Amino acid sequence: MEFKDYYKTLGVARDASAEDIKRAYRKLAREFHPDINKKPGAEARFKEIGEAHDVLKDPEKRAAYDQVGAGFQAGQEFRPPPGWDAGFEHGESFSDTDAAAASDFFEALFGRARGARRGGGGFGGEGFRARGGDHQAKVLIDLEDAYRGATRAISLRSVELDGEGRPHMRQRSLNVQIPKGVRQGQQIRLSGQGDPGIGGGPAGDLYLEIEFNAHSFYRVEGRDVYLDLPVAPWEAALGKKVKAPTPEGTVNLQIPAGSSAGRKLRLKGRGIPGEPPGDLYAVLQIALPPADSEAARRIYREMEENLAFNPRAKLKV
Repeated sequence: MEFKDYYKTLGVARDASAEDIKRAYRKLAREFHPDINKKPGAEARFKEIGEAHDVLKDPEKRAAYDQVGAGFQAGQEFRPPPGWDAGFEHGESFSDTDAAAASDFFEALFGRARGARRGGGGFGGEGFRARGGDHQAKVLIDLEDAYRGATRAISLRSVELDGEGRPHMRQRSLNVQIPKGVRQGQQIRLSGQGDPGIGGGPAGDLYLEIEFNAHSFYRVEGRDVYLDLPVAPWEAALGKKVKAPTPEGTVNLQIPAGSSAGRKLRLKGRGIPGEPPGDLYAVLQIALPPADSEAARRIYREMEENLAFNPRAKLKV
């Protein structure tokens, strides 16, 4: 996927004001509108201009784009870094764009659903009293937090505008209670932490979407947790009780005799807590001892001669 330089598309500087962006868009949109410009490529150019404007006119999208795109040039190979938007606090309009015809680049940054839109903001009664808008943010936690629950200090970044409509980041920190059994993708609601109300109306809420930090040896699917467990060839062939890590501590796991690579051993109820809890699956991986000494090589040669084993027999070769 190629990086798109939206500033270059509109022909404006990266520190352009909101008014500069609006003027540049209007000029280019008139020039390349398909009802006016019948030249080949005009319609594609018009769509590029519209996409660039959609991002740069929105302070939150623009701030997110500036953050992830720093240091990239147009046409460079690009992949959003994992967790690039963690802690980025935004309103509902951040994901409100119809991106059906948007580029893959736009979809990678802004196309992921952020949860259903929630009520709020409507005027009611006299005096124009209104509830504040809700905010959303993705936060990263450790898998172990989901097993035990925890209180974590969460740093959030949100956008504020200067006098010319240029976005700048503002930071705040909150102490958040992570409930035991929380799942990836689940949202934690913090009442009153969204936009302030209007005319004495209540403040909106903040919804924190949970995502787990990448773990060195666990992976998660729903409430189930998977562990690639290395075993020696003789442990798999003969069977043996071995130590295996879990997020709740080390356990003794019986490897059945005759096990092969990829076999899943289920530890019932040792996944993420819940009603019911998930399971933990140890996926066996055969680890071969290195042939890094003459003694080791001699043993391998003896195995080759005495076992007469053909690992490709099922392939009929």
